Amino acid sequence: MHKQIHFMNIKLIAIGKTDQKSLLQLIEEYQKRLNFYIKFELEIIPDIKNVKNLSEAQQKEKEGELILSKISSTDFLVLLDENGKQFSSVAFSEELQKKMNAGIKTLVYVIGGPYGFSDKVYATAKGKISLSQMTFSHQMVRLFFIEQLYRGFTILRNEPYHHQ
Repeated sequence: MHKQIHFMNIKLIAIGKTDQKSLLQLIEEYQKRLNFYIKFELEIIPDIKNVKNLSEAQQKEKEGELILSKISSTDFLVLLDENGKQFSSVAFSEELQKKMNAGIKTLVYVIGGPYGFSDKVYATAKGKISLSQMTFSHQMVRLFFIEQLYRGFTILRNEPYHHQ
C-alpha cells in the first residue's frame, strides 16, 4: 500500500554558503536522491555583510527578516533548534507522513545563523526539532538534515537504505 507522498514540497532555508567542496558534493548527492521522492529545495541566504558592526541581537534580527521574507503565510515553518524535539529516524519519518496527511503544501525547515533565531522567527514557527545534543557546524547540519529527510522517505517506502 503506497502512502501518498507527492503533494507536499519541502524547503530547507540555511544562512551562509557552504565553501567546503566535499560537503557540497554530498549535499548535492542527497538532494538528488531526495528529489526522487518529493519536491525538495535548498535555499541559501547569503551571510550578512559587515556583521562586525552589528550586535548579536541585530544580526539575529536581520537574519530573521531575511528568513521571514522567504516564507509565505501557508508554509509550515519548523526550526532546527538545540531546544527542539528530538526524533529517532523512524519517528521523524512518521512525523513527515503526518505532515503530508495533514495536507501541508510546503514544509519549511530553517537552519539559523551562528546566534540562533530572532523572536519574530520563533513566533512564526510552528515547531522546533533538534538533530542532536551535540553541536555540529552549520554546514554539516545541512548535510545531516537532508540525509535524514532522504532516510525518512526510504523508511516510509520500506526501502532497504535504513537498518533498524
